[in-house]
Amino acid sequence: MQNITKKIYWLLLAIPFLSGCGTLSQMSSPEGTQELLTHESLDGDVDSVVRHYMAQKSVPGMTVAVIHNHGSPQFYTWGVTDAVNRYPVRPDTLFALGSLSKGITAEVVACLVNEGQLNWNDSLATLLPPGTPLSKDAQKITLLELVTHTSGLPRQNMDVPMLGKFIRYLGTGDNFYGELDSDNVLRYLANWRAPRDKTPQYSNTGYALIGYILKHKTSEDIQSLASRYIFRPLHMANSSFTPQKLKGYPQRALGHAGDQPKFIPCGQLTPDWHFSNNMVAAASLYSNAEDLAAYARYHVSTTHNPLLDSVFDEVRNTDIQRPDGVQGIAWTTDFIGLEKITYQVGYIGGYSSFIGYDKEKGNAVVVLQNIFNWSNYIGIALLMDMAKKDGLTPTSPTSALNSRQTPAVSGQAQPRAAAQPGA
Repeated sequence: MQNITKKIYWLLLAIPFLSGCGTLSQMSSPEGTQELLTHESLDGDVDSVVRHYMAQKSVPGMTVAVIHNHGSPQFYTWGVTDAVNRYPVRPDTLFALGSLSKGITAEVVACLVNEGQLNWNDSLATLLPPGTPLSKDAQKITLLELVTHTSGLPRQNMDVPMLGKFIRYLGTGDNFYGELDSDNVLRYLANWRAPRDKTPQYSNTGYALIGYILKHKTSEDIQSLASRYIFRPLHMANSSFTPQKLKGYPQRALGHAGDQPKFIPCGQLTPDWHFSNNMVAAASLYSNAEDLAAYARYHVSTTHNPLLDSVFDEVRNTDIQRPDGVQGIAWTTDFIGLEKITYQVGYIGGYSSFIGYDKEKGNAVVVLQNIFNWSNYIGIALLMDMAKKDGLTPTSPTSALNSRQTPAVSGQAQPRAAAQPGA
């Protein structure tokens, strides 16, 4: 009885950490950030705020991509992939993206909906195989609720086995989402009861179900679907849910401990997280600043691809109210002063990532770091900095490509020399 009581006690203590991105991400800039964003040039602001952050948080390596007023992407790099190999971080260095995977997956789903293969109002009663045990509440969950984190499903199963895996993770960095990756995720639905109010609540469970549904309904995995609908049309040749096949994988940035895992010294290498089933669609994506800059740019400009232009427009205009903003299809939008900032964040193993844009001004930012830190404010700080510099000067949208045959990233700035943080 005493052991059970102790397990419940530790489970209660662990819940804030298990509840994750939505509650622990630091998206607002700490005091003193504005003093770092006072240079005449955007280059100076980017370099200043990132070097300060890297020195404070002991970040081994970072890369930032910036698009200003629909212009060509500018790339900035600092530090190294890890202390052993010491490859300089470059714009084409691969990083694990964690939950940024969900944005690609959700837009693949939107493509399938646009083509009529799926419908946003499809429910789990029809999306899952016949005979799947579902509570009355689970039967009613719709596809749109899954992609917008409004199904009422929790971040992950909150039980004693999960507690044990999470406590082990704090000391080892090992993946603790094995249950969601397996088809056991369906068992959770048999007795599930919906909350009274289905407000936006970040859910890995929901996206693991999407991974299952995509395989069941299309007989394809997320890699083949994403390649057809997103990666190939946007020329994202260095993005993959099966990253071991990418040319740059051996020279990838390796993950490091930061704010998490709690009991591993800051800066120590952490294990890679690998998924093989449902969680691949939710968290397995690797990419680099070059590909993600192209991807972000298409969310503020046209792609000249009718399907993707329609999908990206739908993604931008699906708004479900939440405090201080709206929840969309995978993307979150915050209203900060007069600005409307749309973004995603990702955390996995020893990595943190950000992608965001300001549609009205044609600005976008990508931030990748090879350390797990809840501090993920740099992207929004830079978007707000560009908006401030722009003032009220109107900008005219321009196309991201003159032709679908033109490379997605064209006219890019030359990579800056890698530098040690704080140097």
